Amino acid sequence: MVFRFYSDTIRQASKTVAAGSVIVGMILVGFGFMIFLLPKFFATLAAMVFFVAGVGSAITGVKIFWRQRKLDKMNHQQTNDYRENVRIHRDDVF
Repeated sequence: MVFRFYSDTIRQASKTVAAGSVIVGMILVGFGFMIFLLPKFFATLAAMVFFVAGVGSAITGVKIFWRQRKLDKMNHQQTNDYRENVRIHRDDVF
């Protein structure tokens, strides 16, 4: 009689993780071999990826600065530095 202290779903999950690990390993070996055979092509491809990522990052930064500037202008247009009907409650714990 065999006692198993784990369910079949754990066994299936571990098989799936192992299969995924083998597939990812083989893909990485393939990419490494292709980079070894065609270094200039992959260097150009990597340069293009970094260029596109850099442009996207710069555009995102400019958008954030631009929207922050608009928010600052909106805050400076309001002349009231206080709010009416606001009460501050403080509980003394001492």
